Amino acid sequence: MSSKRIGYYLDENIDPVVAQSLRHYGIKVTTPVESGLRTHGDRDQLVLACQRQQVMVTTDASLLRNTQNQSVHFGIVYYPQDELKASDMIRRLIHIYEALTPEEMLGHVEIVRL
Repeated sequence: MSSKRIGYYLDENIDPVVAQSLRHYGIKVTTPVESGLRTHGDRDQLVLACQRQQVMVTTDASLLRNTQNQSVHFGIVYYPQDELKASDMIRRLIHIYEALTPEEMLGHVEIVRL
C-alpha cells in the first residue's frame, strides 16, 4: 500500500467550510479561488487538479460528461448538487481519503448519493 495520500481539488460550487474542515483533518486541499481559476471552465480546473495530482471534487454533471472518455485524471468525486449537506460531504471525503490510495483513485469516478 502506498504511503502517499490523496489530496482534493474542490470546484467553486463546494461550500468553503468543506475545504476548511478537510484541512483541519490534515488533508491537502486546493480551491479555484486559491489557484486563480475561479472563472475558468471545467477543463482548466481538471488540468490543474491533474498537475497537482489531486482528486477533483465536483457537483457539476457536465464535468462528468466531458471526461467520460478521459481516463487520465487522478480521480473524480461527484456529488449531485444540493443532495448532501456540507457535514455529509466532509465525512464522505474523509472516508475516501482514509480508504483509498492515489493509485486506486487514478482514472476512477466516485459518484456519491444519499
